[in-house]
Amino acid sequence: MKKLKLIIQREFNAKVRNKSFIIMTFLTPFIMVGMVFLVAYLSKANDNSAKTVAVLDAENLIGKDALKDSESTKYVFLKQVDLEAAKKEAEKKDYYGLLVIPKNDSLELLAKNIQFFSKKTPNMMLVESLEKKIENSLRNEKLKRLGLDKEKIEKARIKTNFKLATYSGEQSSKMLNGIKIAFGSLGGYILMMFIIIYGNSVMRSVIEEKTNRIIEVIISSVKPFQLMMGKIIGNALAGLTQFLIWGIMMFILYSVAINFMGITPDSIPKTGVNPQQMEIANQVSKSNDILVIIQQLPILKMGILFVIYFLGGYLLYSSLYAAIGAAVDSETDTQQFMLPILLPLILGIYVGFFTVIEDPHGTVAQVFSFVPFTSPVVMLMRIPFGVPLWQQIVSLLILFATFMATVWFAAKIYRVGILMYGKKPTYKELIKWLKY
Repeated sequence: MKKLKLIIQREFNAKVRNKSFIIMTFLTPFIMVGMVFLVAYLSKANDNSAKTVAVLDAENLIGKDALKDSESTKYVFLKQVDLEAAKKEAEKKDYYGLLVIPKNDSLELLAKNIQFFSKKTPNMMLVESLEKKIENSLRNEKLKRLGLDKEKIEKARIKTNFKLATYSGEQSSKMLNGIKIAFGSLGGYILMMFIIIYGNSVMRSVIEEKTNRIIEVIISSVKPFQLMMGKIIGNALAGLTQFLIWGIMMFILYSVAINFMGITPDSIPKTGVNPQQMEIANQVSKSNDILVIIQQLPILKMGILFVIYFLGGYLLYSSLYAAIGAAVDSETDTQQFMLPILLPLILGIYVGFFTVIEDPHGTVAQVFSFVPFTSPVVMLMRIPFGVPLWQQIVSLLILFATFMATVWFAAKIYRVGILMYGKKPTYKELIKWLKY
């Protein structure tokens, strides 16, 4: 036990005292936040320039009231010219696109023959916006031709917005469900990445010691099983230390956003003097709603379960990574063994995205949240939606029991492979090693 403790300390200290580990531990939260702001800025900058769209309306059916200028889009209505002349003019004046509304007595046929010409592939958001505006305009014209009162029909419209709640009275909403999906998906994906990153770290450590022949000295005084477990646990503790620091830093950043960014109910303008002010007010209101909803999520519980499932998933997979590292002489030789390890994690991500999002309490989602090789990812995606305590306990018991079984098999491969040199093992040979 004393030797195992020394190996754990050695692996932990080697990891946390590494300069790259220290730098990335403290920089990663800022990099993540910075990337979010950078993507938002680039997205806005990419669409910041005003686009001029030429409009050729054969019957002046779509008026300027339907196509109003905005900060991002300007409209130029061309005189009645033929299509080729309009295309040449639009290209000559470098307009972003040309919207052509042909002449047709039937509004239904006209709607199917509207064309949009552009020099390059157009912005799909702009095209969808134009389609919506044209549809509304044609609909109003249709009502007019049918002799129906547009205003009365608009007044007759009633919007529905369901209030979602469980039988126990727990309130929910569409936005809350969307945020749960986002948190669950992000958590599952990050967990998968961390398992792969830290598992590879264990494997590289084993390969490095094996190729440097240091392992021959170490193995003379330490049992192979103790050495493998020391590496696994030491790297796990380093990972948990990193998570703890990240958690504290993210909490600080979140508190700063709440208290100093002005996103509070009092900061939302009650009335807007102009559309721009109203748009700002709506954006602030939405940001405030999102923050309020995030506070309703079981953040602490999700964080604790993230750590527990990371630990279980890491222990399970890192034992396999360590066995592979012991079986080969170089990192290049590991490729043939990596696919069977990565497939369950990838499957967990796909199951999470395509089943948990659709029905987090469905049969498929529940089954894969008990399968130990996929449960860390799938169960973590289900947690924000509320998972019964018994399912969490059973899932964790199966996960850690599978780790105990897996580490026993991995130790057999590790014991033989750690002193094997100059030979690329096959799956058949690995099975033989299990019998030694």
